[in-house]
Amino acid sequence: MKIKKIILWTFSILLALALAGFLAFFIITQLGKSNLLKNASTEMPLIFSETDQTPPYGEWEEDWIRYQGKVYAYNENILSFLCMGIDVDHVLSEQQQGWNSGQADALFLLVLNPDTQRMSVIAIDRNTMTDVDMYDQDNLFLGTVQAQVNLAHGYGDGREGSAENQVKAVSHLMYELPIHGYCAINLPAIYILNDTIGGVDVSILDDFTSEYFSFTPGEIVHLDGRLAYAYIRYRDEDVPESARMRLGRQKQYLLAYVEKAKQEFAKDITLPVKLFTAAAPSMVTNLTVDEVMYLASEAVKYTFSEDDLITLPGVTDTSGEFDEFYVDQDALKQIIIDVFYTEIEGI
Repeated sequence: MKIKKIILWTFSILLALALAGFLAFFIITQLGKSNLLKNASTEMPLIFSETDQTPPYGEWEEDWIRYQGKVYAYNENILSFLCMGIDVDHVLSEQQQGWNSGQADALFLLVLNPDTQRMSVIAIDRNTMTDVDMYDQDNLFLGTVQAQVNLAHGYGDGREGSAENQVKAVSHLMYELPIHGYCAINLPAIYILNDTIGGVDVSILDDFTSEYFSFTPGEIVHLDGRLAYAYIRYRDEDVPESARMRLGRQKQYLLAYVEKAKQEFAKDITLPVKLFTAAAPSMVTNLTVDEVMYLASEAVKYTFSEDDLITLPGVTDTSGEFDEFYVDQDALKQIIIDVFYTEIEGI
């Protein structure tokens, strides 16, 4: 009889602990979602609407637009996050305001659509021309100039100020698109993030050749931290559009990383916290642990394929000292509508 009571008592405690853990996880994830929705940098994109065909007053919602004869509604449930790889080898530490806080050599906008449970990643060429806010060494605003989007991070304090200036530039580039969070890491953090999930396998692309690497194009290579760092950072600056070729490797690596991370998360649900903790010394972010937990619990359920890796189309002007990439505005509008809007039929 005592044994039965002990077993029953033990089982009750385990059940209570499991229930408490579930409730804690639920509360944390819900708090994360609530906080993220409040953190949006803007309310909605400011895409021009073809108003000449707009229905009479009272039949039109504020977040609707008409584009190429169709009506679309902005999906406020979608969450987007700007991921930045900063071209510095040191820790992202606070410094005097100015122009030398590090450039964002890698810019990816992570998009989560809870309605379709689909994840998208929009890759942004570092040389994309857009409006960038400039500041002097005393943190005085100098004005807004058209420049490469990756320079926005350099005009800041090296930490939150730089990251927020970069978010503003990317949001403006994409018609004031709401961005709900950001994460900036120095490039050596790739060692940590890569090795925490055990590395990834890639098929070497044609453009990855230098005196330091002897891989054959098409060769399958397991990237440990050292190779992963080289693979996503290396480019031959003497070759026109080398940054865009590197972007192709970064997209390939990102796709492989996400798939590997999802596999590892299925084995260990604490992986997001481990990644967050391991990268913290090399990272600047406005995301909290509860928000990371929510994102991880959602993202693992989402589909993600090569078709969900989107590169902004356009043309590169190589005539000057530095490459300048100009986005195709019509194509950009269509991408924003495809990813962030839902068509309203019958109007």
